[in-house]
Amino acid sequence: MVTEKTTPAVAGGRAGIFGYSLGNLAIMLPSTAFSLFYSFYYIDTLGLPVAMYTLARSIYVVWDAAVQPLSGYLSDRTRTRWGRRRPWIIVGIPFYAGLFILLYSVPDGLVDWGLFGWFLAFQLLFETSMAIVSVNYLALYPELFTDPAKRARVSVVQQAFYIVALLVGTAVTPILYDSIGFSGMALIYAIAFVVLMLVSILPIRENPAASLEEPLRIRQAFTVTLRNGPFWVFNISWMLASAVLGLISASIAFFAKYVLGIEGAMVSVLLLTTFVAVIPTSVLWYFVVRRWAPLRSYQISIAVFALSVLPMFFARDLVSGLVAGAVLAVGLGGHFVVPVILQAQIIDVDAARTGRRREGIFTAVSNFVVRCSALVTAVAFLIAGGLYGYVSGEEPGQHPADAFIFLTSTVPLVLLILSFGVALLLRPTHVALPEAPEGGPDADQPDADPTALPVTPDLR
Repeated sequence: MVTEKTTPAVAGGRAGIFGYSLGNLAIMLPSTAFSLFYSFYYIDTLGLPVAMYTLARSIYVVWDAAVQPLSGYLSDRTRTRWGRRRPWIIVGIPFYAGLFILLYSVPDGLVDWGLFGWFLAFQLLFETSMAIVSVNYLALYPELFTDPAKRARVSVVQQAFYIVALLVGTAVTPILYDSIGFSGMALIYAIAFVVLMLVSILPIRENPAASLEEPLRIRQAFTVTLRNGPFWVFNISWMLASAVLGLISASIAFFAKYVLGIEGAMVSVLLLTTFVAVIPTSVLWYFVVRRWAPLRSYQISIAVFALSVLPMFFARDLVSGLVAGAVLAVGLGGHFVVPVILQAQIIDVDAARTGRRREGIFTAVSNFVVRCSALVTAVAFLIAGGLYGYVSGEEPGQHPADAFIFLTSTVPLVLLILSFGVALLLRPTHVALPEAPEGGPDADQPDADPTALPVTPDLR
């Protein structure tokens, strides 16, 4: 029996909720600076050919296919006096920070295959450290906060920190690399990450009760995940929508330079306007979720996201770019708020049907599927380069503006239409919790066999 003294300190009170959620800000500060500007840094600033960039990102997706699920599985099986998740996070912190600095500190003179080798090696190492830290951090959430009301409050605070990280990462990063270089910018974010992550994680005490259940063997764990049809359908749809966020994030600096004709501080103004506008739209989506069920809200959010990219077709200067960014914020607000709510409900349904909770493996597999959007982004860059002649910042071709209109407008619209079509395959019955057995939820039932239950509903 777990006594009051052994329950995790962060499981109650505003300070605990704030402290745990602070970890989201810590992770997202370097992550945002990476996702928004690494392609611009390597392709446009250093001259890495688009074909080599695409090859490196493709290798990363294959690598991530192994690293993400393995991180979740090993986390679920870990048993130490300090808990299952905290040791992985604490060990991963210095690697995450150091590799982020090295990723943005390419030695002078590296070109072509030498530059490709540096990008590939430190991209894989950095993404591995990110997987270890983020999977374990996210897996703590359902263990530490079991009350639905507390979970909702934590989610709101995390979302607020996420938007703060986006605002800082998008608005401050161009100013930093213009003034102190990419390496100096990376050093500042790495220090911020270490300090904030330690403040968040060190006070946490995991609940010993979460480690009492015998973990599944690797074959059983992956069998259950592979057989969960709604989980896969949702994550494929989410991956396509996430590819839009990744694509716009990776190409916005190019779009600002070649289409809007702005650079440096004006890029910060554009990004700041867009993400500030996300804050009130996130509140709007909170009420949408309260009005409709998570599944219907998710489907609506994808449709609105698709409509919100249309003004990007017509932006040609700073003013029209600001208007397009403000409209885009409506779609981004839905993308940030709604999917995690639906995913949590899908995991709850699986737990009710199998009798086991495996947040680690589900979080890791979901992370991998969604991060496959990086491959979509890389392929889109390759296609745009072939169509419009863009090779690198040194060889932009005759129509670089058309290339980045294509990447920020045409491709996102197509991806969101596909995402919406996949989302329509989900029905309310796929995400509805099973009714309590006769005699109430505590009625005697046989133990569930997670490898034998038909957990995949009919998706026809």
